[in-house]
Amino acid sequence: MAKKQTFGSDALAAKASQRRMAKVIISTKNESGKYSYRETMVDQDNVKDFIQKNKV
Repeated sequence: MAKKQTFGSDALAAKASQRRMAKVIISTKNESGKYSYRETMVDQDNVKDFIQKNKV
């Protein structure tokens, strides 16, 4: 079955209300000298702030 689509101003309003997300991967060095990676989903507008806060 096909998905019902809406067109016009209703579709534009729904599309604009969706949050744009970005996947950010942060690396940290653990006690044994190896790197471990942590990935998180962040709002696209807050990526630079998130990276600055998590720098070591």
